[in-house]
Amino acid sequence: MTRVILVRHGQTKWNFPGEERFRGSGADLELDETGIRQAQAAGRSIAARWRISAIYASPLKRALATAHIIGKAVGAEPIVQSGLIDINYGEWQGFTLQEVREGKHGPSGPLWFESPDEVQIPGGESLGVVRERAVRALEETMTRHRDVNIALVSHQAVCRLVLCHALGLDNSAFWRLGQSVCAINVIEERSRHLVVTLLNDICHLADN
Repeated sequence: MTRVILVRHGQTKWNFPGEERFRGSGADLELDETGIRQAQAAGRSIAARWRISAIYASPLKRALATAHIIGKAVGAEPIVQSGLIDINYGEWQGFTLQEVREGKHGPSGPLWFESPDEVQIPGGESLGVVRERAVRALEETMTRHRDVNIALVSHQAVCRLVLCHALGLDNSAFWRLGQSVCAINVIEERSRHLVVTLLNDICHLADN
């Protein structure tokens, strides 16, 4: 059985609770001190539960740093996988969620929070485009590493879309899947079917 440990990266200054801003592929943010501790906690949790044969990460600093910290705990050197990079938020990048929700940057802003699958982000990507490359990255890594445990470290939007794929859901379910900072998810391949056995696990962050 091939098992994928799918992890969202740790906290940055732009996804601090109450101060969230649209980040995406154009904002190459570092982990903050809390994010580093979260990644360390995730690494300890993963190392205690699974033997990891390989770890892949988005090329953005916040994901790659998370992967390096986890990699130290599990004894694997992260490999950059460009298909795991965050969504391109285009003209929304750097603005707060509330600003976009209120339509200050166009009518597609409010729609994003209701029907994200119908939105083409101005100057950015659609969920369909991101899902296509993320699923391709998932399938490539699973094909390369058969019958072992691998870890993928990515971003909130990408993790949601990969989970939608694994669960057989379309992109309209995007907001129905929680994905907290540094959450751990598990996807297993059983008889050529994907099974989600763990979703948005943040128990390791109880003291972080």
